[in-house]
Amino acid sequence: MVHKRKKVAVIGAGFVGSTAAHWAAQKELGDVVLLDINEGAAKGKALDLFEASPVEQFDSKVTGTADYKDIADSDVVILTAGMPRKPGMSRDDLLQTNAKIVKACCEGIKKYAPNSVVIVVSNPLDAMCTVAKQVLGFPRERVIGMAGVLDSARFRSFVAEALDVSVKDVQGFTLGGHGDTMVPMPRYCFVGGVPLAELLPQDKIDAIVNRAVNGGAEIVKLLQTGSAYYAPSASAVQMAEAILKDQGRILPCAVELDGEYGFKGLFMGVLVRLDGKGFKKVIELKLNDQERAMLEKSGAAVRELVEALAKLQY
Repeated sequence: MVHKRKKVAVIGAGFVGSTAAHWAAQKELGDVVLLDINEGAAKGKALDLFEASPVEQFDSKVTGTADYKDIADSDVVILTAGMPRKPGMSRDDLLQTNAKIVKACCEGIKKYAPNSVVIVVSNPLDAMCTVAKQVLGFPRERVIGMAGVLDSARFRSFVAEALDVSVKDVQGFTLGGHGDTMVPMPRYCFVGGVPLAELLPQDKIDAIVNRAVNGGAEIVKLLQTGSAYYAPSASAVQMAEAILKDQGRILPCAVELDGEYGFKGLFMGVLVRLDGKGFKKVIELKLNDQERAMLEKSGAAVRELVEALAKLQY
């Protein structure tokens, strides 16, 4: 029996896409196809990455293209195409521009990789997941937004920094929409198994939560000419790895809710179990009154975006 390698397609060869291709190839998750409307950028970056394989010792084949035919039979598609934020812009300012881009990409994915699991990274995340789901027509298990893993990584890295401990020993996650209304969950944050509240005073925890919520804007402001890409791409690839290797990881992802937490038909960040077919189930937590109120506020912000999207021509 011939063993067939897994195949990962990355749509968009900008900073997030090319770095996602880098992580995926280095982890040998499968052969990687980098697709962009700028064919030269896709082919050039893919070739450069392939030429690193003897040095980094990975056998993943990396190719670049502008033709959706080349993503045929992809197991996972990471969708990063879209305009990045500029200083002073909110993720929501990107709504119409990126809706058009995501729609065009999803038409290509639907035609050539109809059995794939699609991980959406394009902003504004929760609204772009809605566009992707509508255009693809895939079951909800196979359209997943990357936000929670990134937001949680920011939160965990700041906790590790504050306590001067290894990031490996910090567990935590965020719920809700990707943006200013995200809901970090310090009550569920543990450091080496110890609850965060036993290690840091409340004011320090509040400051970390605030920094995590504004983590993307902090980087946009520093860069001046773009937005974050190392952590976002690594987060998308962690999700892809969980799916490709059927790991059953419990990760915070944006998925279309079907009654969980009282939301229906809305993409929100929640804990899900990821397996070989996408997400298996939503893990619904008991929230306290404050967390419930924050999640309701987050849901309202996502709903507002989706309603604005419905009025747009894209």
